[in-house]
This record gives sequence, structure tokens and C-alpha cells, in this order.
Amino acid sequence: MNKRTTEGCLSSSPTWEELEEWVRGKIQEFIQDLLEQEVTELLGRARYRRQAVVDGVQGYRNGYGKPRKLTLGIGTITIRRPRVRGLEERFESRILPLFARRTREVSNLLPELYLHGLAEGDFDLALRGLLGEDAPISASTVARLKEKWHAEWEAWHKQRLDSLQVVYLWVDGIYVKAGLEKERAALFVVIAGLVDGRKVVVAVAPGHRESVESWSEVLRDLRDRGMNPPKLVIGDGHLGIWGALRNVWPDAGQQRCWNHKILNVLDKLPRTQHVVAKSMLSAIAYAATEAEANEKRREFEAWCRKRGYTQAVETLSRDWERMLTFYRYPKEHWVHLRTTNIVESPLAALRLRTDAAKRFKKVERATAVIWKMLMIAQKKFRRLNAPELLAKVYAGVQYKDGIEVTREEAAA
Repeated sequence: MNKRTTEGCLSSSPTWEELEEWVRGKIQEFIQDLLEQEVTELLGRARYRRQAVVDGVQGYRNGYGKPRKLTLGIGTITIRRPRVRGLEERFESRILPLFARRTREVSNLLPELYLHGLAEGDFDLALRGLLGEDAPISASTVARLKEKWHAEWEAWHKQRLDSLQVVYLWVDGIYVKAGLEKERAALFVVIAGLVDGRKVVVAVAPGHRESVESWSEVLRDLRDRGMNPPKLVIGDGHLGIWGALRNVWPDAGQQRCWNHKILNVLDKLPRTQHVVAKSMLSAIAYAATEAEANEKRREFEAWCRKRGYTQAVETLSRDWERMLTFYRYPKEHWVHLRTTNIVESPLAALRLRTDAAKRFKKVERATAVIWKMLMIAQKKFRRLNAPELLAKVYAGVQYKDGIEVTREEAAA
């Protein structure tokens, strides 16, 4: 590059303070050129060339439409869409659809921002700061999005589930603020662990968290849509899911969440004892064998009785068999099966959204918003450990203390 060319480039280069505006200007020019080239390819001739029929294509340029704002990830630009007349069919640009006002990436950004805590009233200010003062985005944009999400959710929860091979099922319920509802409402969330190691959301439905009948309706819906009975269901002990399983899938294994159990036991102890008690309870939950878990339980109970904490003993003992079911599944899967963390983790972000938002007028509105958030979170779900063992569990292979039981041992 000679000296004169170098000096010309430097004179047209932006400073640090002008960089973003300069880049947006260059992109605006580039997209406008692409639109012009698209029309040139359609008509077979450049601008100002005499009209002629080329490959049977008639038509002519007819100026431009009104200036239009287009919001990109780097900000908002202004472009003019070329108009074409005299064609048999209406000209539709592949680069810029007729009513597009923002790119797909920006459209995907909107629900993520909303669902991760940005309230409707803050949208206009926040996004204009991010995407430019001319960004065609406002709180009403979010309102329209929520209407769309509700229609998408209705279609989603009618989809068939025959193609899924479900091994594990995690269930939980979250209370939502619904100002017009008479009773405290909850949303049921069900996540399935599949034979290939994937985790997918299979149900997001309104109901009553402790109601057996509400949970039975959820399970019947999954069954009627073609889902196979799971091998193991993991949930909180206070849910109505356990009675519902007896009604719908009585042969499914049942595992209560250890995180909830530990919190319930600690609630029966003085705060001064929580550090010691939590350590002992965790040792029970993470014991290497079922026999060791029972031994450590007896040690904890003796410790409690010596200090008069009988309620803690009763709380730990309640529903004890369901606390140890995970020992009958592969050891590699225990980290997934001891708790409902697989549901709790995405729900933690969800609670940020429901806490930041105003009260929903109806539970159905909350259902669509929460479903959309879970659909976004699902894209980042990690696969289950040792996916090669899931096929064995699905096929009915038995395990004891996490180790596969041979046919001879099972028959003995």
C-alpha cells in the first residue's frame, strides 16, 4: 500500500468515540447495497439501463419505500426498501421481509431479557440504551410477545410424546402471583430424562401443588399423549405427586428429594445445631451403600434423642423408604436422582422473573411466560451422566447399591 492510499484510509477511519456509529453506518450502506443488488438480479439489469424483458421477467424499479428502522445486535440503522412494479407476483425481498423491524437475534433477545428479570416498564429505556434511540421496541412489544407465547404453549402441550423413551421424571411445583385468582395457584413443571441422556420439559401446567387430583390430571395427560411410564420419579415429599402415581403409574419407582428432607429436618432443630446436623444428614444422603445410610441414620437419631430433638427424628423417619430408592439405580446417576435440582435450577431464574414482575392477572398468563423461559433454559440443559446406562435402566436391568445385578443374583 502506497503512502497516499495509507493516508486516505487513515483520514476516513473513526476515532474510538465514533467507532460504533461508524460501524453502523458501514453496515447500513452494505445492507442498502445488498437490497439494490437483489433487485438487479431479479430484473436482470442495473439501475438506469433501458427496460427489456430478460428471461421472461418484466418489471421496473419504482423508487423506494419510506425510510425504515431496522434493529440489529449492534444497534438501529435506517434503510430504504427498493420498490418494483410491473411484476406478475409481488416482489418479496429475501434480505428484508416486508414487515421486519428487527433481526431474529434481537427478537430472541427480547424474551430472554424479560424472562430473566427485566420488567415491561423498563424495556423501553433499557433497550434504547442498548440498541439505539431509534429502536422500534417498547413495553407493548412484550405484551404482544406474551400473547404469542400463550398460543405457542397451547400448541406445545398438545404434542404427542410417543417418540420419547423416558427413564427418569423430575417433578416440582412453583407458586405464582395471580391477583384475580381466589386460591393460591401453582404451576406444575415436569422434566424427563431420556434414554439418550437428554433432559426435556414435558409438562408445564397450572394446578394445586399438594393436590393428588391435580397431579393425576398432569400424569394422565402425559400418558394420553403417548408417554411411557417412567422408571423413577423424583420430587418433594409434600407434593400430591405420590398419590397421583398410585392412580396412573403405580409401578414407577419413587424418590423423595434429599435437599427438601434436610431442610425439613433442620427446621425442627435450634439454629445453633444446624451446622453439625447438616453435616450428619449429608453423610446419610451420600452414604456409599443403603446399609451405610441406615447406620448413619441411627447415629443421627441417637444424637437427636440425647438432646431431646424428637421432632427431628420423626421428620427424618417419615417416608424413609422413598429416601433410599436411588440405591436401586446406577451409581453414576445418583447425583441426578438424590434431589430435584434438575427442576430447581431453571426455576431459580424463573423465580427472579415472577418476583420482578407485577402480579399476573390470571394463572394462564404466568403459565405461558414460565413455559417460554423453560424452553430457553432447555437449550442449555446438560446431558445425564453415563448415558450408556440409561438404556439398561429403560430395559429393566436391576441394580443394588448402584451396581448392576446379574441374572443369577436377581434369580437367587
